[in-house]
Amino acid sequence: MLSIGDLSRQTGVKIPTIRYYEQIGLIEAAERSEGNQRRYTCEEKDRLSFIRHARDLGLTLEAIRKLIDLSQHPERPCVDADRIAAEQLKAVRGKIEKLRRLETELERIATHCHGDQVKDCYVIHALAHHELCESEH
Repeated sequence: MLSIGDLSRQTGVKIPTIRYYEQIGLIEAAERSEGNQRRYTCEEKDRLSFIRHARDLGLTLEAIRKLIDLSQHPERPCVDADRIAAEQLKAVRGKIEKLRRLETELERIATHCHGDQVKDCYVIHALAHHELCESEH
């Protein structure tokens, strides 16, 4: 059995987050010791590691909840898990595209400034006038 501190160190999940995951039912409420300390099993550590990895990949708590539910039924086809992963991949690709547009615009603004004083600063002027941007970002 692991204390909440040990669980936190072994999974890299902060203690308040572990408590929150208990509150919302992503992990089971821990058993309590005679001293009323939370005690976790290796299965709960594995579940928390699963959640941590999924969060690192940007999955929402709702998607993680669905994946946990799917993992409880190993005989089911994995089409739903594949769909969740594909949706996340699509979302990540959208974010990457948006970041590329932001990079392009920021590079343009940062290299366009040739003023010596703020009153002539293109960065300040461009931020004040969105219509000066070359693309929507």
